Amino acid sequence: MAREPDPFWWRDAEAGGKPRKVTGGIQIHATRGAVARSWWSARFLEVLEQVVAGGRMARGRNYARAGQTLELRVDPGSVTASVQGSREQPYRVRIGVTTYGKPEWTRVEEALAADAWYAAALLAGSMPPEIEGLFASLGLALFPADARDLVMDCSCPDHAVPCKHLAAVFYLLAERFDADPFEVLALRGRDRETLLANLRARRAAAASVDARDEVPAREGPTAAPLTEVLDAFFTAGPGLNDARRVVPVPTAPDALLDQLPPFAITVRGKQVVDLLRPVYEVLAAPGPEAE
Repeated sequence: MAREPDPFWWRDAEAGGKPRKVTGGIQIHATRGAVARSWWSARFLEVLEQVVAGGRMARGRNYARAGQTLELRVDPGSVTASVQGSREQPYRVRIGVTTYGKPEWTRVEEALAADAWYAAALLAGSMPPEIEGLFASLGLALFPADARDLVMDCSCPDHAVPCKHLAAVFYLLAERFDADPFEVLALRGRDRETLLANLRARRAAAASVDARDEVPAREGPTAAPLTEVLDAFFTAGPGLNDARRVVPVPTAPDALLDQLPPFAITVRGKQVVDLLRPVYEVLAAPGPEAE
C-alpha cells in the first residue's frame, strides 16, 4: 500500500512541529517558480542546489516566502541572520565567504578601469557575464565554486549542512543580489562606494598619463600685428620683382558684360548689355597723355 504524503512536510524536524508564525519578517517577493531573476543570482544559488537535498531546498524556499527570517546582515565575507523555526528562540545562521585583500582588488580594479563598460553596466543595475571571466583571468573567483568555498553554520539541531534555515537565507541573498549586483562584490570585500571611487581615480590617472604622452604642437614665433607690417605684408616671389617679366593677360574691355545675366527689359528693342559695350570700349581706350 502506498504511503500517504506527509501534510506537514515542511515542519521543523528537530521539534516535530510547524515553524512559529512571524510578523514583519524578511521575505522574498517570488511567490512561485524560480527565485533568481538574473544570471549572477542564479550562479550564486548553483552551489546550494548542488549540495542540498530537494526536500530541504523546498523547505528553505517556503521559509523565505513566509518571512521566517527576522534579521539579515551582509558584511564583507560574512552573512549573518536570525531565522525563526518551531522553537521559541530563533536560530542563528552564518555564511562565510573568502574575501580578497588589497593586492587582489588592485588587480581587479585595474582590469575593470581599463574598460568603462563594466562600471557603466554595474551602475545601470546589471552585471555583465564577462566579469566572471575577468575574475578568472586574474586567478580569482567571483562566485563560490562549491560548498568547500563556503563556511555554513546554523544553531539548529539538524545535522545536515546546509539545513532549511541556511537555505532560506541563501534565497534571500539571491533576491538581494538581483536588486543590486554590487552586493555580490561587497561580499568579496569591496563595497560600492569604494569600488566606484577607485575606478574613477584610476581612469582619471590613466587619462592624465595619456595627455602627458601626447606630442606637443610646435610653437612658432609670435606674429606681429597686421597694422605694423602693412608695408611688407606682401612680398613678390622670385622673378616677380622684375616688371619686365610680368606679362599681362589681354582682356577685352567689355568682358565683364559677358558675365551679366540678361536683363528682363530692353531699350528700343536692344539689350542693355549691347548698349553698354561702346561705353566700355571708350573707357578702355588710352587717353592723349598715353600716346
